[in-house]
Amino acid sequence: MRPEFCRPVARPIFRVVHERPGRLRLRGRALAHPCLDLAYLQALLEALPGVESARINPKARSLIVRFDGSARTRQRLLELLADLPVDVYRPDAVREQAPDPFRVVVSALLAMATPLLPLPARRLVSWALALPTLGKGLDTLVSDGVRIEVLDASAKLLSLLRGDYFTANAIGALLDLGEYVEATSEQRSTDLLKRLLTPQTETVWIERTGVETKVTLTEVVPGDILICGPGELIPIDGRVHSGEAAVNQASLTGESLPVPVAPGSPVLSGAVIHEGHLRIRVEQIGAETSMARINRFLETALRTRSTGEARSTQLADRLVPLTFLTGLGVFALTRDLSRAASVLTVDYSCAIKLSNPVAVRANIFAASRAGVLFKGAQALENLDQVDTLVFDKTGTLTTGAMQVADLIPFQGLDEPGLLALAAGAEEHYEHPVARAVVAEAAARALALPAISQVDFVVAHGVSAYVDDQRVLVGSRHFLADDEGIDCTAADGYAGDLHAQGKSLLYVARAGQLVGLIALIDRIRPEAEPALAALKMLGIRRTVVLTGDHRDAGRALARALPAIDEVCWELKPEEKAKTVQALREQGQRVAFLGDGVNDAPALISADVGIGMPQAADLAREAAQVLLLREDLQGLVAAVAIARHTQRVLRRCAQASIGINSATMALAVAGVLPPVVAASIHNGSTIGILGYAALDGRKDWSSTPLAPAAAALASLSTSDAATQSRAEADDADIA
Repeated sequence: MRPEFCRPVARPIFRVVHERPGRLRLRGRALAHPCLDLAYLQALLEALPGVESARINPKARSLIVRFDGSARTRQRLLELLADLPVDVYRPDAVREQAPDPFRVVVSALLAMATPLLPLPARRLVSWALALPTLGKGLDTLVSDGVRIEVLDASAKLLSLLRGDYFTANAIGALLDLGEYVEATSEQRSTDLLKRLLTPQTETVWIERTGVETKVTLTEVVPGDILICGPGELIPIDGRVHSGEAAVNQASLTGESLPVPVAPGSPVLSGAVIHEGHLRIRVEQIGAETSMARINRFLETALRTRSTGEARSTQLADRLVPLTFLTGLGVFALTRDLSRAASVLTVDYSCAIKLSNPVAVRANIFAASRAGVLFKGAQALENLDQVDTLVFDKTGTLTTGAMQVADLIPFQGLDEPGLLALAAGAEEHYEHPVARAVVAEAAARALALPAISQVDFVVAHGVSAYVDDQRVLVGSRHFLADDEGIDCTAADGYAGDLHAQGKSLLYVARAGQLVGLIALIDRIRPEAEPALAALKMLGIRRTVVLTGDHRDAGRALARALPAIDEVCWELKPEEKAKTVQALREQGQRVAFLGDGVNDAPALISADVGIGMPQAADLAREAAQVLLLREDLQGLVAAVAIARHTQRVLRRCAQASIGINSATMALAVAGVLPPVVAASIHNGSTIGILGYAALDGRKDWSSTPLAPAAAALASLSTSDAATQSRAEADDADIA
C-alpha cells in the first residue's frame, strides 16, 4: 500500500451509539482506515487502567468496550479515541476479522435449500454466493498462478456453467465452514495468550528523596525514579537515569538479541532487563506506554505458520496443477465434459490445507485448558520431535519454595543478626533463595537494616551497602573467587550440609565472612510419576542441570531414579553450553526452567519451557509456558504435541486416500459430478470436523501414567480417541 494512503485520520471522531454501566458501543470513521492496526488499537484500549476488553468490527465501524464503569475510565477512553497516536497507522496493519458464524449458517442453509428454489432464484443466489470466490481465484491466478484458490474458483465456476448449483453452493459452504473453524480456534488461543502471557507488574521499586520504596504501579507518576534489576519487566516508558544493562526488547521488536543501554538511553515498556541494574526516570505510564505492543507481538507469533503447515500448503499447491492436468487429460481423451467436471470437483487441497491449522489451533486451545500455553504452531511441532528433556533443578523437579534450614553465624554475629543482614540485601531480588531468606526474616518479625546501592550479579549473588559497609550474599564462588573473601571458616560445615542436599548462602560484611545460611528445597510429589510418564511418551533421556553443589545433585538423583544424568555447579552460560552439546550429538532437546539464569539455556534448546512463576526474562525466552505449579502440565504438553502430529498424519492420509480413490472412479466415468463432489465435500467436512472436535479432549483431568500409556498405545492403534461474547458479536455487527 502506498505511504500516502497511511496518513492518519485528521480528527478520528467516535460517537457513543449505546451505553450502559460498564459498557460502551461506539462508531467512528477511523475504524475503516485501510492502515489502522486493529490489533494495536485493541491493545492500546485494553492497556487503559479499568478497561476489561475491546472488540472491533471495522466493516461496521463499530467498537465495543467493557470497563469498570467509572467516569474517569470513560473519560480517558474517549480522550484516547479522540487523539489516536500516529503509530497506530501502519502499511502492514493487521486487518483480520472476527469469526462470522452468520455467514457460515447462511451459506450452509442456502446450499441445502438450493434444490428447493425455483430455477431463476437458484441461478441468482448461486452466482451471488460464488462471486467472492471467483474474484479471489482470478486475483490469485493473476498474481500467484495456479493455486488452491484457483481450483476452488474453477470447481465452482464449472458447476455454475453446467447448472449444478447445489455442488457450487456446497463447495462455498464448506470453504466458509473451514475458515470459521480456523478463525474461531485462533481467536480463542490469541485471547488466552493475551490474558495470560502479558507480564503482570503490579508493584515496583521507586526512589523518592533518596529512599527506595515499594509502591503499586498505579502510584507511579512521571518524574519518579524507577529501580529495575535483572529479569524484571520495565512497566513504563522512560530514560535511563543511571546504571547500565542489556535489555531484551523481543516483545516489542521481535529482535532476540539484548540491546545495551546506558545513562540517557530511552527504554520502553514491555522490555525486560537481561542483565545489569537500572534507575529509570519515568516519562510515560499506563496506556501511554509501549506495553500494548506485547499483545501485537503475541498475536504475530500465533499467526506465524509452522514448517509443517508450510509443507502442507506446499503439498496442496503442488496437487492443484495435478488435478487440473488430470481433468484436461480426461477431457482430451474422452471429450466427456461431465467426466472432466467430476475430476475437477475432487480437490485434495482443501482438507490438506485446512486440517493442519484447524487441528493445531484446536489442540493449542485444548492445551490452554490443561494449563499449557504454546507460543504458536511451531512450538507444538518442535515439542513433538523432542527426545531429550533437560531440567533446571530448582523450581522444576523441586518445589522452588526453599526454606531456611540452618543459620551459622561467625565473627560474633548472632542468628537473628545474620538473617536480618542477608534478608536486607536480598529483599529486592526475585529469586527462590532470596524469597526464602526474606520470608524467614518476616516469620521471625526481624527489623531489616536500611540498604543502599544494591547490585545483583546474575547467578552469583547480591552486593549492597549497610551503614557504609559492603555486604555480600551469594555462592562460595562469588565471595571467595570473585571478591577475595576468606571462606575457610565455613568449610567444616559445608561438607555435611551439602551431603544433606542443602544449598548454601555465604554472607560477608566489610570483607569478612560473617555467616553461612543453609536452605533446603523439597522434591515435587508428582516428579517421579511425571518422569515415568514422559519416558512412556518417548522421552529417551532426562538430564538435570543445577548450580548447586555436587552432593545436592547426587541427592536428587538418588531420590528420582528416572533421571539419567545430573550436572552440578554450573553457571548460566555452562547450562546453555550443555544444552548445545546435547543438540550437537543429534538429540532434540527441550529445557525446562524458571529463573533469570535459565534464559540462555531456554534460548539454546530446540524448545524452551517455562514454569508458571518464571521470571519475566524466562517467560520471554520460553516457547511453551506451564500455567500450573505441577508437572502434570509438562506431561500434558508433550502428550498434546505427540497427539497433534498423529492427528495431522491421519488427516493427510485420509484426505489423500479418499480423494485418490474418488478421482480414480471419476476418471473411469463411474461417478457423475454431483456424486464425486458429494464424496469429496463429505470427506473434507469429516476430516475437518475430526481435526476440530479432537481438540475438545480434556487433558487436565487425566492421571499422568494412564494418559501416557494410552497415548503411547495409539502409535500402533487406530482407535478413536460464552454467552457474553456471543452477545457482543451480534451487537457489534
